[in-house]
Amino acid sequence: MPLYDYRCQNGHQFEARHGFNDPAPACPECGEANVQRIITTAPAAHQGMAAGAGSSGAASKDQLRDKWAEETPKLREKLVSKLGEDTVNKYAPSLNTKYD
Repeated sequence: MPLYDYRCQNGHQFEARHGFNDPAPACPECGEANVQRIITTAPAAHQGMAAGAGSSGAASKDQLRDKWAEETPKLREKLVSKLGEDTVNKYAPSLNTKYD
């Protein structure tokens, strides 16, 4: 079950774990039934180079280098298909490096 953060009209903040469709609980401190769910953090989804190369989330320098070598040709291919070879060569020369 998800954990939600709430604030009552009296300013008390609290957490509650309940089902997605369950009603909001009353404030455990003052009993106020009129509570508002608040967002304290936002989930992050990483793709491409921002994705963790390792299972621990902290990638080593070698893992990052390997990920760069894997993603750079894909990025270059997308840019060439949209902008053309000459434009990529002129404005993104670092994407011309071969990673074999």
